[in-house]
Amino acid sequence: MRVVFGLVLIVGLALAGSAAYLFNQNQADWQRRVAAAQQQAAPAVETVPVYVAARQLAYGETLLPSDVRQIEWPRSALPEGIFTKEDALFPNDNAAPRHVLRGMEKGEALLKIKVTEPGIDAGLTARLQRGMRAFAISVDVATGVSGFLRPGDRVDVYWTGRVDGMMGDFTKLIESGVELIAIDQTANSDLAGTTIARTVTVAINPQQVATLAQAQSTGRLSLALVGYGDDTVAEAIEVDQRSLLGIPVAQPEEVQRAPDPADRVCTIRNRRGSEVVEIPIPCTD
Repeated sequence: MRVVFGLVLIVGLALAGSAAYLFNQNQADWQRRVAAAQQQAAPAVETVPVYVAARQLAYGETLLPSDVRQIEWPRSALPEGIFTKEDALFPNDNAAPRHVLRGMEKGEALLKIKVTEPGIDAGLTARLQRGMRAFAISVDVATGVSGFLRPGDRVDVYWTGRVDGMMGDFTKLIESGVELIAIDQTANSDLAGTTIARTVTVAINPQQVATLAQAQSTGRLSLALVGYGDDTVAEAIEVDQRSLLGIPVAQPEEVQRAPDPADRVCTIRNRRGSEVVEIPIPCTD
């Protein structure tokens, strides 16, 4: 009886093993078929190897090959200014290294606007485009938007002062949408919290430098922060005390001019039938 029971147990185990084996084989075959069907159904996405940050990078750091790595990026979604080749990111074996202009998180794509040119430090010269100049403007908590300014922001510049022949102060918009490149002595755009600055540095052309220098020496400059993505152009704005308070401008009184003797016309009247004709003659008195 025990022999029969043992044989039945062995046969049962063999059948169970065979069934499990066949199930696994069928499951694996089914998964292969599903994967093949999905691969055929999914459209092929063309990718390009690009460089991203291998760790968190802070403003001013020297960029080294160990700080970056390559990942595959869809060619149709490549950002402008991306680095795809090592010799473009680290020319001449990084003999003249780049520096970080903007803080980057791990895995963030490296773009040309986020790093300096080879051999250039992360200072003001790296932020100045061709033909632009750096100009400092003195500000305080009132004129400097209460410390909410950051490098990279854009501001409108207003001048307030006195003009000869006008009542009280006069305010005028003199520059619109100028870019801030530094706050006090830092050009780092990743400032934390608010900073009450004493000076801000803007990037402007030489003509604007002359305008702001003259305005700063003859009056007070105030800044108005332009919203992110705001591409509107501010119109000419001028305000004085009369327009502010709604005081009408006094019209000059008309001066009565004495009659000029040379303008007098003397005439005599002659009757011709039923008509009266006036004939001009020289005035004698």
